[in-house]
Amino acid sequence: MKIKEVAFTAYAVSDVPRALAFYRDVLGLRQGRYFNDRFIEFDIGPSTFAIDGDPPPGQEPGCSTGVNFEVDDVVAARKHLFENGVTVSEVYEFPTCSVCFAADPDGNRFALHERRGAANSH
Repeated sequence: MKIKEVAFTAYAVSDVPRALAFYRDVLGLRQGRYFNDRFIEFDIGPSTFAIDGDPPPGQEPGCSTGVNFEVDDVVAARKHLFENGVTVSEVYEFPTCSVCFAADPDGNRFALHERRGAANSH
């Protein structure tokens, strides 16, 4: 077996229209393919992020974590979230990146991440 790529990442949500508005209008993700009103994909470069209103058992809304959205300016992105009423952490500085943490309306956690140059990317 050989894993060749990550197909997509999906977060469980309780209110699909609210989550769609958050990810599209607040985070600015571009809506991708439309399957139905319970599973919506967003195109992010070569990757896909989805919200799932009918998650499988054990994947309850508010329990998802781990997505790090790459941004050009994490300080400006953090400010944008804060101005839109999102609870967001301070920006943390690491040798290869800057990052802050936030959550969607269901409590699913995500990070905004800014790399410090191609030589240090991860």
